[in-house]
Amino acid sequence: MAAPTQEAVFAGGCFWCLEHDLEILPGVLSAESGYSGGKLANPSYQRVSAGGTGHQESVRVRFDPDRLSYATLLKAYWRNIDPLDGGGQFCDRGDSYRPVIFTNGQQQALQAQASAVAIAKQLGRAKSALAVQIKPLQRFWPAEEYHQNYAERHGARYGYYRWSCGRDRRLQQVWGSTKADANIPASNPNS
Repeated sequence: MAAPTQEAVFAGGCFWCLEHDLEILPGVLSAESGYSGGKLANPSYQRVSAGGTGHQESVRVRFDPDRLSYATLLKAYWRNIDPLDGGGQFCDRGDSYRPVIFTNGQQQALQAQASAVAIAKQLGRAKSALAVQIKPLQRFWPAEEYHQNYAERHGARYGYYRWSCGRDRRLQQVWGSTKADANIPASNPNS
């Protein structure tokens, strides 16, 4: 009997980029841009980007746990953000671009904490040097339709934005690998 679909929510700067980076993983069924972390109901891009709502641009990932474990998804998340920058990500600055792992239940919370310990060790840093928050998911609000699948619908604009923002250059500085290497999940879905 197949395991039911699971969900994970991550914030890591521009949701266009994080959505694109995670949706290509084998076992990901869908990735959707949206907002999490704040108290305002039905947030809009205009309100969130203006600041003060407490929301971060986030991505909800629906995945097949028989093909992709949450632990492996966490590895891919970490490799697609700058875990040392809590003031935003890349050229996007401010609270709405902070990196956050929003956990759904105790099991995800424990795995997220364990992944942070492993990443700190991999980077040769204390866990306290990581700027990624780990906190319980309260609610995910889907973003406006024009933000969904932005990279696929506006390839040239997306490519220019990603390049001019310096995302891939910074990822290579932090992780010492190319973006393509960062998106290769472990072969064992339960790793």
